[in-house]
Amino acid sequence: MSPRVHIQTADFNLAQEVERLRANDKRVGAVCTFTGTVRDRNMAPTLVASRTSLPPEGAELARGGPSLRSTAVPEVLSMELEHYPGMTEKAIEAMIDEAMVRFDIFGARVIHRVGLLQPLDQVVMVAVTSAHRGESFKACEFLMDYLKTQAPFWKKEQTPEGARWVDARVSDDAALARWGIQASNV
Repeated sequence: MSPRVHIQTADFNLAQEVERLRANDKRVGAVCTFTGTVRDRNMAPTLVASRTSLPPEGAELARGGPSLRSTAVPEVLSMELEHYPGMTEKAIEAMIDEAMVRFDIFGARVIHRVGLLQPLDQVVMVAVTSAHRGESFKACEFLMDYLKTQAPFWKKEQTPEGARWVDARVSDDAALARWGIQASNV
């Protein structure tokens, strides 16, 4: 059986990781996966076009709406993730144990990359197996909510204005609270 948690600098292949998790387990009727990538989280949520198609400075999104450029903050050029080896794996293993108690699942696998990452690089994978999709979906979402708030990772973004550490968001704490877990990371 493969380890449930991997912290690594190398990229991962989603299909291979799911196959390792399933490992000929004939009970599995559902596999739910989540893969997170490096994105420019600082762009305005209303921006759906590429940066090269930005409207001219001062252009409005909608009649009377705010300027698109005024809502965007610096572009993320790269992201660097750090962790405490040993401690991080142990914390994520505990998260998986909790998911196994809360949900009727057969297995879970978490891969989280560290080091220097570029936009569009894969960062994290959570995969969960169960007999039915509902349990897999819930467990996968639970694990991601837990990872976003409780896993000991530190994230630094590089922007044209320089490097900055990324703070936790209130919305991440709220997502975790749905599961009856209170945390304050901001």
